[in-house]
Amino acid sequence: MNGLKFIAIIPARYASTRFPGKPLAMLGGKSVIERVYGQVAGTVDEVVVATDDQRIYDAVRAFGGEVEMTSAEHRSGTDRCWEAYCRHGHPHDIVINVQGDEPFIQPSQLEEIKRCFDRPGTDIATLVKPFAPSDGLEALENPNSPKVVLDAGMHAMYFSRSVIPYLRNVERTKWLETHTFYKHIGIYAFRTEILERVVALPQSELEKSESLEQLRWLENGYRIGVGISDTETIGIDTPEDLERAERFLAKLGRR
Repeated sequence: MNGLKFIAIIPARYASTRFPGKPLAMLGGKSVIERVYGQVAGTVDEVVVATDDQRIYDAVRAFGGEVEMTSAEHRSGTDRCWEAYCRHGHPHDIVINVQGDEPFIQPSQLEEIKRCFDRPGTDIATLVKPFAPSDGLEALENPNSPKVVLDAGMHAMYFSRSVIPYLRNVERTKWLETHTFYKHIGIYAFRTEILERVVALPQSELEKSESLEQLRWLENGYRIGVGISDTETIGIDTPEDLERAERFLAKLGRR
């Protein structure tokens, strides 16, 4: 990694429309936020939780984690990451934004996103997972699962909630058999100076159209390197997701 120093920052809000308090929800005897923290620690130089809630702050301190209290006014987790990084005060080359509702994120995924910075010209990095034919057309067309198209150098060309690319003259039922489509995995890494710049950018028209903040970065000329992961994870957005995660954890035989 050319001697780069990496810090992972985990934004964690208590308020959530679909699942209030989910960072503190219990999963296999530990809170979701502790699960995420434990999965990340050891793969990067430092891990910090960024929150706007005293309950989350206290919970992280209780399990021995690093945490920074941030403003409740941030528009996105990216903005919260930058404030936490500034408050923490330890210099790093790369800031990785790890979602606080991904308790099954794997060290291999973090290593893959770190490798993106070995490529010249990468300002920001993220991950994708190929859709498998067994996922089915419904999964491919799900607007809650953004898709990505890549250039020959493994940089993102565009992200969309629609299916991209559109396969002309191919029956939709055969799309997954004919082409490799990529599902976006919502983890980002930024060169520190790039993170400082992107949080100062106003919302762009494409971003507002698709409700995808990464389009703001592309519109402003930043290059997003992409790593490919075949690891399946379970993000927790609802209480039902938490139940699925409990079953998944039990299947893994882990506590």
